[in-house]
Amino acid sequence: MNPLISETIDKVRVLTLNRPDKHNALNTLLTQQLLDALRQTEHDDSVHAVVLTGAGKSFCAGADTSEFSSLVPDNPQAVMRRADLTTALHLSFSQISKPIIAAVHGNALGGGAGLAIACDMVVMADDVRFGYPELQHGIVAAVVLANLVRQVGAKQAFELVAMARPINGARAQILGLANQVVPQDQVLSSALEMANRLAGWSPIAMATTKRTFHKACDLSLAQALDVGRDANVMMRGFKKSTEKH
Repeated sequence: MNPLISETIDKVRVLTLNRPDKHNALNTLLTQQLLDALRQTEHDDSVHAVVLTGAGKSFCAGADTSEFSSLVPDNPQAVMRRADLTTALHLSFSQISKPIIAAVHGNALGGGAGLAIACDMVVMADDVRFGYPELQHGIVAAVVLANLVRQVGAKQAFELVAMARPINGARAQILGLANQVVPQDQVLSSALEMANRLAGWSPIAMATTKRTFHKACDLSLAQALDVGRDANVMMRGFKKSTEKH
């Protein structure tokens, strides 16, 4: 069974994590396939938006712990390769110019929670179990912490990882981790509706919006305004050039 299903609906690429018997836990193969699939959308002009979801009862239950036995100090190369792959995957969501929407239901835990909030927007089920249970297993919420702190702030982020208690969709929305919260059976359709709206915009305008947004996020006000100014000049030039043709 292919651990990742890719299909295109109109201008939307739907990527489905497909290890339902493992609650779509991220082993090395699935992680690599997802990274490759996301990068491939960047070069596919027929794709204007992406939806990420999970097959079966869950979105993604995090890392596949069955692989942990091979990721030990005695095998440092394997440890480094896996850490680099995980980091590259989480970074890719902001590097890809096309908007990515997560359709999250069931369990979204640990690395799965990290995948969800790495997306540009999130639709969650009201009864979702979203959280970072790593400490319960004697491990650390590591790579996923960087994005979490940026999105909810220090106090709330530390509570989520330190208390290791899952939250539901309503709480996630209050914390700013979800854009929409709907019944479970409406999650995918709501995400597709959102994606179709984004896919209807000018691809270059959408791509520039996303790139400008991510550049501005971690800058001072003056630096962010400079980024916006540059985007403004570029887009005005693009508009004039298209009007001539």
